[in-house]
Amino acid sequence: MSQLTANENDTNAATVTEQTAAEGATPAAEETKSAKTTKPKTKTTRTRKPRATKAKTAAKTIVVVTEPGEVPAPSLPVDEPGQFGRINIMDVTPNAERGVYPARVELGEPFKVTAQVFIEGRTKVGATAVVRNARGKEMQRLPMTCTNPGLDRWAVDLTCGERSDVKPWEPGFAAVKRQLGLWTVTVEGWEDTYKSWLHDATIKVEVNDDVENALASGAQLLDRWAGTADAHLPAHQRKMLRDAAKVMEDKTLTPAERLAAATSDAVTELHETNPLRDGLSESAPVTFKVERPKSSFAAWYQFFPRSEGAYIDQETHKIVQGNLKTAVAGLERAKAEGFDIVYLPPIFPIGVTNRKGKNNTLVAGPDDPGSPFGIGSAEGGHDTVDPLLGTMDDFKALCAKAHELGLEIALDFALQCSPDHPWVKAHPNWFRTKPDGTIAFAENPPKKYQDIYPIDFNADMPGIEKEVERIMNLWIDAGVTIFRVDNPHTKPVRFWQDVIAAVTKKHPEVLFLAEAFTRPGMMRALSYVGFTQSHCYFPWRNTKEELAEYFAETNGDEGYYQHNTFWPTTPDILTAYVRDNGIAGHAVRAVLAAMGSPSWGIYNGFELIENNQRPGFEEQIDNEKYEVKVRDWSVAEKYGIAKLLTSLNEIRREHVDAFSYHNLTVLESSDPNILAFARHTPAELTKSGKAETLIVVVNLDCHNAHQSTVHLEMPEFGIDPAKGAHVRDELTGREFDWGWDNFVSLAPWADVAHVFHVEN
Repeated sequence: MSQLTANENDTNAATVTEQTAAEGATPAAEETKSAKTTKPKTKTTRTRKPRATKAKTAAKTIVVVTEPGEVPAPSLPVDEPGQFGRINIMDVTPNAERGVYPARVELGEPFKVTAQVFIEGRTKVGATAVVRNARGKEMQRLPMTCTNPGLDRWAVDLTCGERSDVKPWEPGFAAVKRQLGLWTVTVEGWEDTYKSWLHDATIKVEVNDDVENALASGAQLLDRWAGTADAHLPAHQRKMLRDAAKVMEDKTLTPAERLAAATSDAVTELHETNPLRDGLSESAPVTFKVERPKSSFAAWYQFFPRSEGAYIDQETHKIVQGNLKTAVAGLERAKAEGFDIVYLPPIFPIGVTNRKGKNNTLVAGPDDPGSPFGIGSAEGGHDTVDPLLGTMDDFKALCAKAHELGLEIALDFALQCSPDHPWVKAHPNWFRTKPDGTIAFAENPPKKYQDIYPIDFNADMPGIEKEVERIMNLWIDAGVTIFRVDNPHTKPVRFWQDVIAAVTKKHPEVLFLAEAFTRPGMMRALSYVGFTQSHCYFPWRNTKEELAEYFAETNGDEGYYQHNTFWPTTPDILTAYVRDNGIAGHAVRAVLAAMGSPSWGIYNGFELIENNQRPGFEEQIDNEKYEVKVRDWSVAEKYGIAKLLTSLNEIRREHVDAFSYHNLTVLESSDPNILAFARHTPAELTKSGKAETLIVVVNLDCHNAHQSTVHLEMPEFGIDPAKGAHVRDELTGREFDWGWDNFVSLAPWADVAHVFHVEN
């Protein structure tokens, strides 16, 4: 005879008393209320009423039951952190720093959750993931798949809400804003009684061993399943299970026929969608910070407003710089190429003292405009528009025009000062001084920045925080929705934690990009405290092995915290790869950046193949940081890069559901110069209800053609091996049929890459 210690969550219908059922309102308790009313179906299984005796404890009512047959696993109460339920659930990921810093995902972005779920012995278990929004409402419930039986590891792809492209200034953003905040994912583990029974019963029927008991147990199980509230079965499905139970009890049929009633397509499908879940146990909720659109999936475009519309005066032969009004041309170019964020370097007044000249020379000429990173002059500091660019009203008009085009404005915030900055006189204690009393210039030996005073945060960090918050709010009111922060890793992490918390409390829509090329620990810490995206080491990852490793890192568990933004070049970065590989090299780096990360960016001039290095430095000669650039945009068409950028952004928009920081797989390819990878989102997580799969194949050699075999593990991407995959190259429109192993050939003078979409 079996014995059971029960409680208010007990799922055994025959054992729960009115008292214990009333004690809890959990799903399992509701299940027992419904199951308790189920009438016996056969004399074989229910000729005896259960004998129950009650025993009191300090906190619970204990019900001890004896009856024939197997007793289902109860749902044990969990009253304190760390206490196990009936099913064991451990190591739910992601969960960095023991849950102190929540993983970050964009609204609607697919992401993966894993957990160890197991029970003692050889009993089968199942797992379910439940997503709840910031108000605790259940928004998604999906079954998990066992990906590693030996390690009891289960996994599932989820989303928090649906993707949106609504901008912060648009009327619909209020609805988006309500969906942001701290969501939770709970893993539910449960004994898969049906699967355990089916495994044993199939063997017993095959060898004719204890068949009657096996089939009687199955009939009991189906009957109990039909009466379980937790399964949420409509009447016709409950009837189907009970009819199947009757067939199993019919001894006029053969054992194989009776077993077949429990393994029909209808029952099998029901087991997948609405299983019987005994011993239901929950993990502690894992928190996810759900952020607004463009927090992960974004395409950035950088230009200097003073270069837009600049021209050479034919009489003086001097450059006349552009301004915030002529900068509209840069907005229109960014829009035409499909970008959605325009990033502007600092637009504040530039200091005169120690102003840098062309190519970072120490002495500026009379016509040198200086570096916009040498911030502050007699005209003002971080809260002032450089008079050469225009007025605050001009800047507001530029933001309004950007918004009209559907573009966000990201403003560079470099927390540093020229010797002429108003803070130098107003707050001398904000700067580090030498023993002789002079203010120390910024330096990163052997580099020196003679036109910049770095901030010293040790004397008055609260005062600096308050001033930075004031300035950021001023620019937000003018139309800025994103700040790109220069060298945040050279300032205290706590400083940024305080500032970002204060700014986003008032403006939760504001995003932050960290320009931090530094140690992994610091980059992770900056992401913890609120930097939504980050520059990274993508420009220096060039070989197949380097790229494969970096793509996996960027799009793996690291992607829950640090959102790497891939930029092929910046005003500070021009690598040897881009220098040496001409148009093909620019095309390769663009494809890798746009497809390798959900967030990518282009510094203007890339379309014009500006790739001449300053001797001895990984940056451009005649660097735009120190001079105004006059560009002839009419010649861009002959290079084809602008057209490629436009195509890549169009592919990203059309297949947005394929982009996540958690769904990239590097594919096996036979040639050392051919890199192949895929992005895949299952059908249940897309708006269309169809799987989204992109396969990207790139020839990294910009001078020679290469052929390769690319292996596609089709079941991993929801592809039926019997049918194969029909793919369309989104760059050329050509179509192919793919199977397990596929031949590709890429020549840099023709196609540097394929971007295949798997047609459903």
